[in-house]
Amino acid sequence: MTNFIEQLLELAIHIQQISAPTFEEKGRAEFVRERFIQEGLEDVSMDSVNNLYGRWVGGGGPKQNAKPLIVSAHMDTVFPSGTNLNVTRDDERIYGPGLGDNSLGVAALFGLIWMLRERRIRLQNDVWFVANVCEEGLGDLRGMKAVVDKFGEEVQAYLVIEGLSLGHVYHRAVGVKRYRLTVRTAGGHSWSDYGQPSAIHETARLVTQIASLSLPALPRTTLNVGKISGGMGINVLASEADFELDLRSESMEALNTLVHQVEVLIRSGIKNGVKIESEVIGERPAGEIAPGHPLIRLAEECLREQGIKPELTSGSTDANIPLSRGYPATVLGVTTGGGAHTVHEYIDVGPIEKGMEQLVRFVGFVVMA
Repeated sequence: MTNFIEQLLELAIHIQQISAPTFEEKGRAEFVRERFIQEGLEDVSMDSVNNLYGRWVGGGGPKQNAKPLIVSAHMDTVFPSGTNLNVTRDDERIYGPGLGDNSLGVAALFGLIWMLRERRIRLQNDVWFVANVCEEGLGDLRGMKAVVDKFGEEVQAYLVIEGLSLGHVYHRAVGVKRYRLTVRTAGGHSWSDYGQPSAIHETARLVTQIASLSLPALPRTTLNVGKISGGMGINVLASEADFELDLRSESMEALNTLVHQVEVLIRSGIKNGVKIESEVIGERPAGEIAPGHPLIRLAEECLREQGIKPELTSGSTDANIPLSRGYPATVLGVTTGGGAHTVHEYIDVGPIEKGMEQLVRFVGFVVMA
């Protein structure tokens, strides 16, 4: 399979070299559309949010009431335009920002097409290959929401491919709620107006209170302040400051409890001379599929066939949307690696062959005649 792996890696690097920050995936989407057409997929189209769709026809032609399998991979990356996307390689690894998350995942869509064609695997039902947008950051799963709105429950299952998750089987979707909080005061001079509220001081106080909240270990629940900004100068009482807050939990009940606690602290921070504005900038619903569900058991078996011990896990991925709506879905990976969401990201080359074998076996078992 050496030539196949090299072809897959070449495609993954080509995709990685096309900058695709969240909300700016159009260039990468156009490339994927042309490749879908070249591969002979039917009904290739781009929707209003720039998701790409292509249909592998099963059973020799369309069939009435035959539910398809949806196989998706997100195109967007966390890296802004202008990021150095240089790729380096040694015998075991390839380094490049966004290569594993998720250029390799997008390339794996084509890898599956090549394997299905080369092995003449006969699928009873259709497979829709989807390259979607807005999985990362403040994209808020906009792309996957459009995908699930399009297909709904009339599917066999949703398979989400992530480049760096080989060995993991996602069966639980972590719920997320994100805020941008803005603190405003009158401001002033650090000496002559000392004693008047500073937006930065009030922000620091609120962040400290939020970070001091007691969180349950089970269900796992987390919070993070990932960005703070504000102020004009060292001798100025800041008139404005803001921060972005990420709240997560495996349980919607626990997440809602945390949200309530945070909102109580926000209200308590509002006082004479201090205004706090709260804006929800992202929500990802929680959901899960039972570990004993046939889809999850199949995913585990496909990994075991490759000599890989499966690990059931949870995460915040595109699978949040179908799982939250009660539709069967899981996430599988292509290889292992590290440094995701950093410029030092890398993929391990060796496991890719087993990763692709796992994926084609999974797809084949779900829709094989």
